[in-house]
Parts: sequence; C-alpha cells; structure tokens
Amino acid sequence: MAAQELKPGTWTIDPTHSVIGFSVRHMMVSKVRGRFEKFEATLTVPEDATLASVEATIDASSINTDNGDRDNHIRSADFFHVEEHPQFAFRSTGIEAKGEDFALKGELTIKGKTNPVELTLEFNGSTLDPYGLTRAGFTASTQISRKDFGVDIEMPMDGGGVVVGDKITIDIDAEFTHQA
Repeated sequence: MAAQELKPGTWTIDPTHSVIGFSVRHMMVSKVRGRFEKFEATLTVPEDATLASVEATIDASSINTDNGDRDNHIRSADFFHVEEHPQFAFRSTGIEAKGEDFALKGELTIKGKTNPVELTLEFNGSTLDPYGLTRAGFTASTQISRKDFGVDIEMPMDGGGVVVGDKITIDIDAEFTHQA
C-alpha cells in the first residue's frame, strides 16, 4: 500500500458499496451463504500506510441468509444469542505484506469470545469519485471455527456428519471513503 494510493487520515466504510458475507457447509453436501446488513468500520491510516488499523462492528441481528425462519434460528440462543450478544467486533493488531497481498491480523469477538484471526487482504486501489470523495477498496477473506466462538450447537445427522459445519468462510468486499 503506497502512501500516494491510501491517503493518511480517517476512512469510514460505505455500507451501500460493501458486503460482509459468509458461507458454511450444510448437511455435508452444500453451502449456505449469507451476509450481514448492518455494520460499521473505521480505517485509520498514518503516514506509513503499512501501519494502518481498522476497527469494525457488525449488528449480529442483521444476518440475512434469504430465509427468515433460518435467520431467526441463528439469532436465537442456539447460535448467536443476539439478545445477550448484539454485536460482533473486529480490531486489527497488525498488517504485513504477503506476496502481492497482505495479512491483516486482528482480534474477532463473537458471542463474547475473542480469538485471533488472520485475513488475506487485497488492496484494490483508490480513486476520486465524481462528488470529490476519495474512495479505497479492499477484499478480505478468512476461515474460522464457529465452535471457537461459542457457536457450538451440535446437530448430528443419522447417517453421520452434521447439519451445520464448523468451518465458516468469511468474505468481505469493503469500500471506504476518506473523511476530510
């Protein structure tokens, strides 16, 4: 991330041009995909852009898998227990070059449990939009164990395997705007 490509200062996520999505194995044969509709994130960039940091929160109740009954079940105590744990949080702890991309390290909190995570991060560049705002884009992904975060419901299948897999793939497309 060259300094000329990512201006120093504070950047905020543009939720209308960003997606926080996930996928999880279902019935051992397919994947269920979903996204979160409400989230906030702030990117702080010092003069040395490689020392940038990000903090984000996700409204856990804003889960959307395009199935209302399933979403309500995920909001329940069986999964996220959003009445007691309404938000997920991420706080970066460092960034390092990894080939052409970066490794974004941080702490992720889900359901009151915090664990270290590492996201593969791609900087997609920055541009000036027609309204005079400087925008920057990023793509990030990681895989976590839901059980590590206390989402430990067991739903075994009669023939072996489980209804809901343990590994969750998280995919993020984020567009930030520089705050003048």
